[in-house]
Parts: sequence; C-alpha cells; structure tokens
Amino acid sequence: MSAISVILVVIVAFLAGMEGVLDQYEFHQPLVACTLIGLVTGHLKEGVMLGGSLQLMALGWANIGAAVAPDAALASVASAIIMVLGLNGGTTDTTTAISTAIAVAIPLSVAGLFLTMLCRTLAIPVVHFMDGAAEKGDFGAIERWQIVGICLQGIRIAIPAAALCFVPSSVVTSVLNAMPAWLSGGMTVGGGMVAAVGYAMVINMMATKETWPFFALGFVFACVSEFTLIALGVIGVVIAIVYLGLKDAAKNNGGGSNTGSGDPLGDILNDY
Repeated sequence: MSAISVILVVIVAFLAGMEGVLDQYEFHQPLVACTLIGLVTGHLKEGVMLGGSLQLMALGWANIGAAVAPDAALASVASAIIMVLGLNGGTTDTTTAISTAIAVAIPLSVAGLFLTMLCRTLAIPVVHFMDGAAEKGDFGAIERWQIVGICLQGIRIAIPAAALCFVPSSVVTSVLNAMPAWLSGGMTVGGGMVAAVGYAMVINMMATKETWPFFALGFVFACVSEFTLIALGVIGVVIAIVYLGLKDAAKNNGGGSNTGSGDPLGDILNDY
C-alpha cells in the first residue's frame, strides 16, 4: 500500500471514528466507510460490495439506554483494510477476501466497544476541565476541550487503521488462505444470520399496514434480473408518488377523519 493511500486511509478512519459519536455525516456507516477505503486504495468495487454487506448487519445496531451498540466504525474500517491487504497479496480472490472481511467484522465491532470505553473514560477529566472553563466564562476553552474529546474518538480508529496498513500483504493473505473451510464458512454463515436479525429489527420498527404491500412488492421486483438499479429507483419513486397521491386523496375524501380506519390506502380500496 502506497504512502498516499495510507495517509488517506488514516484520514477516513479518523473521520469514521469521530462520526461514531457525532452521527452527522455518517462516515462511520459501513456503506460509506468501506466505500471510501476502497476508493483511496484502488478497490472501489470491492469496497462497495463489502460496505453493502456490512450495512445489512449494522442496520439493527443501536444504543439502547446504557447499552452501547457494537462499534460500526472500527468494524468497517479494519475489515475493509484487511480485505484490501488480502487482494493486494494477489493470491486471494475477491469472494474469499470479502467473505473473510465480513466474518472478522463482528469481533472487530466488539473490540471497538473496548476502545470507545477507554475514550469515554478519558473524556471524564475533559468534562471537568470544561466545567472549570464554564465557571470562568471562557467559551474558547470549552470549544477547545470539546474538540479534544471528539478527536479522541477519531484517534481510536485511526491508530488501529494505521497499524493495519503496515502489515505486509503476504502475511494477511497467508492467514486468510490458512483458514480452514469450516471456519471461514461458519463465520460467513454467522455473519449472514446477524444481517438477517438486523434487517428483521428494522422491519419490525418500520412495518405498518400501509407499507407491507410495498415490502412484498419489493421482493417480487428483486426476482426480475432484467431490472437495473436505475429502473428499480424509478419504480420506487413512482410508487412513492402514487402512494402520496392516494394518501392526499384519502384525506380529501374523509379517509383521515375520525370515521376513517387509520389506513388511507385501505379506505380508498374499501370505497371502490
């Protein structure tokens, strides 16, 4: 990996670490982080493929009360770097490199929890320093300590990413090739199950009587291999426009009144 690629990877990792706390530009999301890692290392296609697979796994990752979700930032960045090193070795095919990167993403996400715990512990004295600055009315100091706290989160991903970049590609390739088929296959199956659980959690939160028909329709369209991504996007936009039009029509026809069922599409069908 060239020096420029290493520098760009560290920058992406730093941004992903900060976004793991900020949640503003979503650099920590697998689809974004893996794509950027692939872009700066010359493996854009593989980065998109890995990011899309990991994104399905991370759909159900969310903080619940004091329980912190697995760290998507480290899982995305580190697994993408491992995939790139495996591809650069020349003896690992794309499918094996991506599947292995997906498999190691789960333990990496758990390791990320330990790192973020250290950063949050170090942030405690930073908060006390900010309290002292607030008592003095020093808003500049408050902002500087705020930046320090955020940079800690970026460093926790940038340092492991930089360390991985200096691992020889041959070492990573040999380790990947030395993995027995039962281990790599089992980890791939386990990663697929995690993706299914995350997707099910999202569906459980979003599913309503109004959206179930479109959910089923999506599976039908997915079976038609002739549809391109652009065609599927056009179909989705058209369905959304039709749905919004039906919803407005239901309100105008009394579907949104107290006598309605709460399902505008169902009210229109019942009228017909």
